[in-house]
Amino acid sequence: MSENDKEEGVLVNEFRKKGLIVERVVGLQNEFVRLAAPPEILGKAAAELKFRKRTHIGMDFPFEWDEASAFVRLPDGSLFSWCERFRCYNHIIYGIVNTGKSVVVLKSDCTGVDWRPGESLLRKLEAMRIVKEVFPLHDERKRKQLLKSWAMNWLDFTSQPIDDICSYYGIKIATYFAFLGMYTKWMFFPAALGVTVQFVDFGSLQLLVLPFFFICQISWAVAFFQFWKRKNAALSARLQIYDLAGHESEYKSLRTEQSSSASPAELMKKQISDRMKEKANFQREEWFRWLMRLRNDAFIILSIICLQLPFELAYAHLYEVIGSDLLKFCLTAVYLLAIQYFTRLGGKISMKLIKYENNENVEYRANSLVYKVFGLYFMQSYIGIFYHALLHRNFRTLRQVLIQRLLISEVLENLLENSIPYLSYSFKKFRTVRNKLKCEKGSSTGKPQLIPRIEKDFLKPAYAASIGQEIEDGLFDDFLELVLQFGMIMMFACAFPLAFAFAAVNNITEIRADALKLLAMMRRPIPRADATIGAWLNIFQFLIVMSICTNSALLVWLYDREGKWHLSPGLAAILVMEHVLLFIKFGFSRIVPEEPAWVRAARMKNATQAEKMCSKQLLRNISGDEKWYGERKRMSRLEGLPLLPFLGITIEKLVIRANFLASLVVQSFRATLVILGCRPKVFIDLEPRLFVVSCCLMNYT
Repeated sequence: MSENDKEEGVLVNEFRKKGLIVERVVGLQNEFVRLAAPPEILGKAAAELKFRKRTHIGMDFPFEWDEASAFVRLPDGSLFSWCERFRCYNHIIYGIVNTGKSVVVLKSDCTGVDWRPGESLLRKLEAMRIVKEVFPLHDERKRKQLLKSWAMNWLDFTSQPIDDICSYYGIKIATYFAFLGMYTKWMFFPAALGVTVQFVDFGSLQLLVLPFFFICQISWAVAFFQFWKRKNAALSARLQIYDLAGHESEYKSLRTEQSSSASPAELMKKQISDRMKEKANFQREEWFRWLMRLRNDAFIILSIICLQLPFELAYAHLYEVIGSDLLKFCLTAVYLLAIQYFTRLGGKISMKLIKYENNENVEYRANSLVYKVFGLYFMQSYIGIFYHALLHRNFRTLRQVLIQRLLISEVLENLLENSIPYLSYSFKKFRTVRNKLKCEKGSSTGKPQLIPRIEKDFLKPAYAASIGQEIEDGLFDDFLELVLQFGMIMMFACAFPLAFAFAAVNNITEIRADALKLLAMMRRPIPRADATIGAWLNIFQFLIVMSICTNSALLVWLYDREGKWHLSPGLAAILVMEHVLLFIKFGFSRIVPEEPAWVRAARMKNATQAEKMCSKQLLRNISGDEKWYGERKRMSRLEGLPLLPFLGITIEKLVIRANFLASLVVQSFRATLVILGCRPKVFIDLEPRLFVVSCCLMNYT
């Protein structure tokens, strides 16, 4: 999208040179360039990016466009997933650089733009705001199908078309909705149990009801997350075909040049030396990253203790001592406004700190951000509840706060979460039409201004996190909402068993509301390749341990307040129960494996196949290197001696000509195999050798 015709013309021409299909769309306020790519262009880009894709024999190999038939296609028949296509498009459009040796001056309306050698044209135009934004478009046919089968399908409650979601949005969003669906389905059991405990009078057994409910909800949480790990492993194994190319390598090796004339013993010494240097570099980087994380974590913790904790305690204390409901309402309104500013400020500070941690990849940076921001929200969400529950033991106020947070806050958050994007889009659309009418100065014939579909997508808000979209997308806020809800219903379950029922109803609504938000109110998100819920799982596990401690304390004070029994035996019994639950928490993971047997067997099978196919080739290459070195050393003594004096041919020239003829034979042999329907699977020739041809064939039916 551009405002300057000349630069846009250059950009469009460069896109066409790359083989892209270009369509220019004139909107009411901006001009857009819609791009599409033939399969051949995407295939060549995937080969340049060295995507690893699944083959028909179950192994993953670097993609080659010439051997495209050897790779498994997706269920919809396409060769590349949405995540892979997006990366290919980025590689193509941002890979347009000035390949000349001189500066190219692009003429603008008023000034010239210097396009320097080696500089990306698109990044240059983005920096100058000539190109405003690059964003993916919705596929209208698939979007409408998902609206019908997913967002508007309320009768299925928690069932969702996960494969279709993964195909359209990528595996990260599909994993989130799979987790939300399973979490909501499992929530029905504690919700029914909580309603029973809240409204049924058990008579003389009433004293045992809350401890029983406490044990059940902890066991439920432990079992749920253990079975989620199994489902996540199975889901990743099934959906990994969509994002094999999306993983960022964590391994960094030293680049060393090996001399072709060195002996195997010298090469071995060189490799050992390089390995020692590499080990030292890894250790130095590892400890540096650890110290930077420690420094940043200490800074965040001290900021929470010194700044946020006094603020939260002051609010909780004032809420406790103020008698007027009107003053409490005003105090809560001021608190909510102030806390929004504090949490956003804390999130931005966390983003800046993470940039200096030198993490290995984006996933590590995202996890570090999750831990830091959760610390801020944990203090904000729970310190006031802890104050009422543990210090004042005011369970009436505690239940009011829980109802307020679970019922009123959840409803308001869902309304705001879905209404704000719609209102923002409607306002931008209205302003665009109004500006168009102003530019025409009343010359319009009264016909309604039609906005192109691409401009409607541009006016929609991006699916971004509230703290910024550099590392995380909008799933950050969705997961944060789930985590805070889980902590609230778990840590204070004994004080308000009905909380699970409120959470179950809210989550059923959340599934369809989030789906509708993604499909109708937001731009199509940029795909990310995370196949797990990452650091959020560790936070859920932390909240389970916290809930064991807090509910044990609540039981002690509840029974002490009732005066039914003495504190000392009650405390002893609850401490025993607490230790038993902790044992269940850490022991259940040993009983139920995190990975299904079929996933483990499939992984071992693929590893065995890869080992069998590679071992023979590697051994052949190693033995060939030894023989080749000996042959080369023997021939070096004869170098320069004429083999056929009357023709002037030396051994060195004969070797060069023989290798040339051998390469011609190999190429013709390969072409013949392609014609016959075979595909060369591995074709390795690291260095020309006399009469050495290695080729591994695989027939595909």
